[in-house]
Amino acid sequence: MQARVVAVCASENKGERKTPVDAVELRVEHGIVGDAHAGEWHRQVSLLAEESIDKMRRRGLSVNAGDFGENITTRGIDLTALPVGVKVSMGEALLEITQIGKECHTRCAIYYQAGDCVMPREGIFAKVLRGGVVKPGDSLIVHD
Repeated sequence: MQARVVAVCASENKGERKTPVDAVELRVEHGIVGDAHAGEWHRQVSLLAEESIDKMRRRGLSVNAGDFGENITTRGIDLTALPVGVKVSMGEALLEITQIGKECHTRCAIYYQAGDCVMPREGIFAKVLRGGVVKPGDSLIVHD
């Protein structure tokens, strides 16, 4: 199976679930236009595999793309196996992976519902090297 984008999501405020949208615009050294986590830092865009969301569904949670705060939900690629520094293209955009996982300083609503959250272990983060539009169905290509 070829790796694909299955959803793109954004939110105006930090600390809330992101809402799936038809497409997002990524801006160089900024992130997703209109998203609360965009800015001049190393975690401009967050990615989470749908396979990770499926793990939480098997625990009985009713969760969907964006519920873990991720901007881009993928399918068909082990995101956590991508090394920091690798470049990934999707749609018109080119990203550089900058971080695997993250430390959660406060427990999110998902953690309290399930006793666990996959984003700290299985989410990855990137900065935008080439901007453009990304939408569900776009191929995800890893560059050596």
